[in-house]
Amino acid sequence: MSFIKNLESECAALPDELRAKVIASLTKWDERLAELQLNISPTPAFNAAIVKVWCSSLFVAESCTRKPELLVDLVNSGALSAIYSETSYAEKLVHKPVETQGELMTKLRDFRRREMVRIAWRDLAGWAELSETLADLSHLADACIQYALDFLYQEACELRGTPLLSDGSAQQIVVLGMGKLGAYELNYSSDIDLIFAYAEDGELPDRKQTSYGEFFTKLCRNLIKVLDEITVDGFVFRTDIRLRPYGDSGPIIMTFDGMENYYQTQAREWERYAMIKVRQVAGDFKVGAQLMAMFRPFVYRRYLDYGAFEELRSLKAQITQELRRKDRMENIKLGPGGIREIEFIGQAFQLIRGGNDKALQTRPILDILQLLGERGLLTQKDADQLSRSYRFLRRVENHIQQYQDQQTHDLPKDRLAQQVLAYSLDYPDWIGFKQDLDKVRAQVHEVFDQVFSLSKQEGATGSSRAGIIWACVADESELTGHLKECGIQDAGGILAAIKDFKNCIAVRRLTAKGAGVLDRLMPQLIEAMRQVDNPDETLLRILGLFEAVAGRNVYLALLSENPGALSQLIKLSSASPWICDYLSQCPVLFDELLDTRKLYEPLKKADLDQQLKVLLAQIEVQDLEQLMVVLRQFKQLNVLRVAAADIMGVIPLMVVSDYLTYIAESIVGHVLERAWLMLTDKHGLPPVPSRFPTGLRYTGNAAIGFAVIGFGKLGGIELGYGSDLDLVFLYDCQDGNAMTDGGKPISCSQFYGRLGLKVRHILDTKMLSGVLYEVDMRLRPNGDSGLLVSHINAYEDYLKNQAWTWELQALVRGRFIAGDAQLKEQYEAIRSRILSLPRDTGRLKKEVREMREKMREALATKDKDKFDLKQSKGGIADIEFIVQFGVLDQAALNVALTTYTDNVRLLEGLQQQGFMSKADAEMLKNAYCTYRDFGHKQVLQGDKAVIAEADVAKMSAQVERIWHEYME
Repeated sequence: MSFIKNLESECAALPDELRAKVIASLTKWDERLAELQLNISPTPAFNAAIVKVWCSSLFVAESCTRKPELLVDLVNSGALSAIYSETSYAEKLVHKPVETQGELMTKLRDFRRREMVRIAWRDLAGWAELSETLADLSHLADACIQYALDFLYQEACELRGTPLLSDGSAQQIVVLGMGKLGAYELNYSSDIDLIFAYAEDGELPDRKQTSYGEFFTKLCRNLIKVLDEITVDGFVFRTDIRLRPYGDSGPIIMTFDGMENYYQTQAREWERYAMIKVRQVAGDFKVGAQLMAMFRPFVYRRYLDYGAFEELRSLKAQITQELRRKDRMENIKLGPGGIREIEFIGQAFQLIRGGNDKALQTRPILDILQLLGERGLLTQKDADQLSRSYRFLRRVENHIQQYQDQQTHDLPKDRLAQQVLAYSLDYPDWIGFKQDLDKVRAQVHEVFDQVFSLSKQEGATGSSRAGIIWACVADESELTGHLKECGIQDAGGILAAIKDFKNCIAVRRLTAKGAGVLDRLMPQLIEAMRQVDNPDETLLRILGLFEAVAGRNVYLALLSENPGALSQLIKLSSASPWICDYLSQCPVLFDELLDTRKLYEPLKKADLDQQLKVLLAQIEVQDLEQLMVVLRQFKQLNVLRVAAADIMGVIPLMVVSDYLTYIAESIVGHVLERAWLMLTDKHGLPPVPSRFPTGLRYTGNAAIGFAVIGFGKLGGIELGYGSDLDLVFLYDCQDGNAMTDGGKPISCSQFYGRLGLKVRHILDTKMLSGVLYEVDMRLRPNGDSGLLVSHINAYEDYLKNQAWTWELQALVRGRFIAGDAQLKEQYEAIRSRILSLPRDTGRLKKEVREMREKMREALATKDKDKFDLKQSKGGIADIEFIVQFGVLDQAALNVALTTYTDNVRLLEGLQQQGFMSKADAEMLKNAYCTYRDFGHKQVLQGDKAVIAEADVAKMSAQVERIWHEYME
């Protein structure tokens, strides 16, 4: 009794109702130690923990009393106080050789009991963090499965022969762990969900010509028996194989091909969720990697899959209904605010975004919650709260199960069991624990409700009248009456449009699931028409958009699941038909409607560069197709942000063009950088110029001997929504015949020519997602008949000796966009020298005027009372030509006029030079900005840049007056 006497203070701290029973149990164990003459070497930490552990776990107490040597060995060997590595269990099993299957079963059960006592002890004593407990349980399961499989496989091969792969090597099965085992999150008394597969079919060379399928099926049955069968020594792990293809009616094991066919053609939606955490836990890991790669596209779709919300919501509702039927709502795993709700939150975002965001293709839920907080998909507060709640709930779950090693998640109903659980979790009584638990579950369920829009869903299906309109189940007069109540003006016309939409091919082809999404969405849309001033136009625009994207009902699901996103779409569509057209061409952008903070805040140049750098870093150097897809999505996303901010009046005209120009500059710079990497990867580097003697030349686009020059609207920082890019490519190398230094060397002139071709190809190749930019290179020396890439020296010679006046006019707006910083200096010096050459004013004026008249004749609208913003008399082109004439005429007198390329600052410079009066300069600036503002608005309304002449009659007359004064 001496050992028990050492624990008097610990026993005194026990709750009164539990003390006598615990002391009696400890006494019995102490007597067994004496009976078997076993010596234990307890540490102070052991003495401080034993009473609490004994009280908290009948399983530990009974296991140690039945086999006192178990705890003695754990203590004396130091295993109880040690932290295991992930290979510790496998290493311990290696030293336990067995001869027969019966011996294998006994050894594994003894091993399991010993290690489960250790894990429970360390958890209950507070020696182990939750992460250690879950990892230990998972690694223990992995080791037991692999050890049993190795023995049974060897035994089967000796008896029947060895199945082979096509390369002649031995073929072993692949064992997949699902759920918490797959994520290294196994709970204390959890079963293990396994799926078995093998790579190749064939036959053994035995008398029965046993197929590999038969061989591996028997192997799997034996493995399940060894792990799952309850003997006098207990079991190893309860084993469940119902998650396999076809469930209980399917074969125990399938080939890789059979599995691939199943998951591609017959798998149900819930099987995607099950596969999020799949991990190979045993077998042949080399061939298993092929199988794991096959699962990825099944689980993670390439698009944003908002249908996952409804699927998971439905699954959770079924679980809740079943719990309510069985009066088990106090289940901390499946009940409201339980572990499963936290997992569903994480899985929803994984399924929706994991295809695009590879970081979300991870298994542990705590890692996912951290990522969701970092990416702003959950608020940081909610992400942190869910992480804390998950740890709390998992600890409670483990303590419930450690009490009797039973697979239960229900809170105990017995008063003494409740007291034990509260005590094990360091609560003085059940009431205090239950209050904290209820608070945690309420917080979890609140976030779950927000994420899955449960309360919103109940009130967001639209009114009954909107449902009747969409279903078209009443007579026409009633339906039109309901439409008028929803704010519709032309009720008859809109009803016809709704019926046409219901009967269009795209809607008729919807699956049952897609039709269900549309049936939830359309009443919401119809009812929301009361929010806008032009409901008829808005609804017609959105019906056209929905028809265009109906084949990918995931986008309709996004709107159905997010009333806020639907509201943004309605608001933007009401203001501009361009939005609907743009989204129909780029439906991936629907996701942007979710976050109004980002939607109306276009990015500045530095932020664009950083974002694009991160996106492109994930793409292999030679993966041209993926590069072009990502670049297009980047442009589409950022142009949408500019348009949304423009439509809502958040940003002024000048800033709209700035933002659109920033996007183009960022894209061109990164395209050049990636094209350079592609070519140098294949051909090596051109010779390093003498100005870089250290050879440290190729960092980004800093010194690659190549430059992209922008003209027109790009050069003038005046891009519009549909603007193309006027580009010229320049290069510089000392010897065009010098060879690159790679495996496939080419001459420098060839290298830079191919670099230009690659840049152009990336920018203007037509893909399903469109072109990045239409590229116009007719401003290069000799136009379409000239070389695509010009040497910097030849370029200056051409401008000085061969260029037409209109080419010099274009040079006024020529601006370095991307490439070699040294070439930037050279180009700007050349531009300044050329523009500053003295010219005959009369001759220059005549040539500029005649070119403008030719353009006007060919391009201006012939419609009476219409005004072409660019080409009509008194329009944008007249202002631009006045500015270009002024710069070409005056730059010889004041070289500062060559500094800028945008018309507004050039007008300011010409006024300061004395070329024109302040009044005229202000008039032209005002007209220029007004015309461009009209132009942007016309684009956003889906119209051409032609307006009623009367709208700008006074302004155009003033511009005409100034034209006559300066140009005639």
